[in-house]
Amino acid sequence: MKKLVIIGFALFLTFAIAVAYAKEEKSNKVILLISEQNIEGPQRAWWASEIDLSTTEAAVASKLIEQGYEVLEPSNLTKIIKQKPAFRILDLSQGDSVKLGNLSKADYVILGKAIATAGGNVPQSSMRSCFANVSVKLIRVSDGKVMAYLDAAGSSAHPDAISGGREALKSAGSDLAAKLVEALNKQQGGK
Repeated sequence: MKKLVIIGFALFLTFAIAVAYAKEEKSNKVILLISEQNIEGPQRAWWASEIDLSTTEAAVASKLIEQGYEVLEPSNLTKIIKQKPAFRILDLSQGDSVKLGNLSKADYVILGKAIATAGGNVPQSSMRSCFANVSVKLIRVSDGKVMAYLDAAGSSAHPDAISGGREALKSAGSDLAAKLVEALNKQQGGK
């Protein structure tokens, strides 16, 4: 009888620990769907043209990964996108982004746009001012609810406007990444 009680208690304790651990483990898979347009270039998005992450997405992804989030890479989603041509449009709707998130078993989708523009020349210099703005929605895939609307900006001065635009986009992406980490951690009860 004592053995049964001890075995029962051990099983109960094991089950309780497993349940507690499962509750502590946070959902953390994220898809980045930020279309980008650099100075004098077309608007691009990896899901529409099978390119890699944009400059903005790369800056955001590195920060999210550093904070323990799993960023689903384009290569992980290629099969799903090829099967569903509706996902291949540049201006993906919120509903379609949530469907893509569900099919890929993501927890969150970050949907938005980043645009870089050139300003005037820096006085007494061959450098041009470049600016980037990015705005996104943080969407929880499980219910399609927008958890946060975020925006960020970056700037750069460079002799080449396209390179300056890329630097400004990277700066805006870094600024956005910090805001996204804060919003995601808030959703998950502080990570």
